[in-house]
Amino acid sequence: MSLRLATFNVENLMNRFDFSGFRNQLNQDRSLALFAIKDEAEYKLLEQARAIAHTDDTRQLSALAIAATRADILCLQEVDNIEALKAFEYGYLFKMVGEGYRSKYTSAGNDSRGIDVAVMMRDQTHHGQPIEFVRMTSHAHVTFEEFGLHTPELAELGNEPFERIFRRDCLEIDIRIAGRPLTLYLVHFKSMGGAARNGVPGRDASMPIRVAEAQAVRRIIEDRFGKDHASKKNWVICGDFNDYRQRVLISGDAQAGYGFDVVDETQSCLNVLLAGGFCENVVERRPELDRWTLYHTRGPQERHLCQLDYILVSEALAKKNAKAVPDIIRNGQPWRTPFPPGQEVERFPRAGWDRPKASDHCPVAVTLDIA
Repeated sequence: MSLRLATFNVENLMNRFDFSGFRNQLNQDRSLALFAIKDEAEYKLLEQARAIAHTDDTRQLSALAIAATRADILCLQEVDNIEALKAFEYGYLFKMVGEGYRSKYTSAGNDSRGIDVAVMMRDQTHHGQPIEFVRMTSHAHVTFEEFGLHTPELAELGNEPFERIFRRDCLEIDIRIAGRPLTLYLVHFKSMGGAARNGVPGRDASMPIRVAEAQAVRRIIEDRFGKDHASKKNWVICGDFNDYRQRVLISGDAQAGYGFDVVDETQSCLNVLLAGGFCENVVERRPELDRWTLYHTRGPQERHLCQLDYILVSEALAKKNAKAVPDIIRNGQPWRTPFPPGQEVERFPRAGWDRPKASDHCPVAVTLDIA
């Protein structure tokens, strides 16, 4: 029996407006920055109009990307709340896939913006096997002190021992596929933080938090199944880790031609979970140049492709599915994204140079045997 599983950072699936850009220019949309706005009341009216106009195209593209995964179970990141998820599924995704994802679950995590992880499930797999929801457990409350994970590096970043580890949550969901147990762990780790601070790159500066999050996920799984037996059980970790083990550096330009060079990273929070064969990143079964799920750029001097979105399967599931190779849905990427040779895809209708787009991330989907 097989299950089609996908993960997708849907990028700010919100059902509320953000007016903070009126006082904080870093939060102001670039289109509004073109206009002289006389006061906050006018700003709110314009921001509402901009957000609504922009959202319709974006969510059509998001729905197309999800439909292309053909997933029985879809793990999502950056979902505002269950109401936003229901409205998106009914107003956009339903028009493409019909009565698909009837079951939807999320939890209120720790994100300061209120974005959470979520899951949508069909009642049965494509092959007709029933999908049964058993239980859901949030681990958003776990602290550094509780798991013994507080370090001097975390203290330097201002993290106190009593503070919560997960920047969103590690949402544990137990299901059965035709009676066979499977546990999903939905995560969205700490962001890399953008530009360098005090000469330290954002990724390096925020690394201790993501390492602690990865250690906590592994601890949760080992506590659940037993340290010596956890890798032998059926479980999957899905989500946006905001980290990578490799990058594809981009050089050149559209006129002269692009260059693509793979660079390995010495440090990554992924190493915590992959160590000792605890689980496998099945995307690494794809060629090195073809593993990316996000295009990062800060202009011509800083451009790379990387994998931020993961489906990590337990050792047991990896062995059962030794030939399973995941798909990466890139049709919703904007036209500014450079594709390595041979990877070009037909973009979804109305995708723009920078926006609209399905998301800044690409969905990842894989078919797994749960026997």
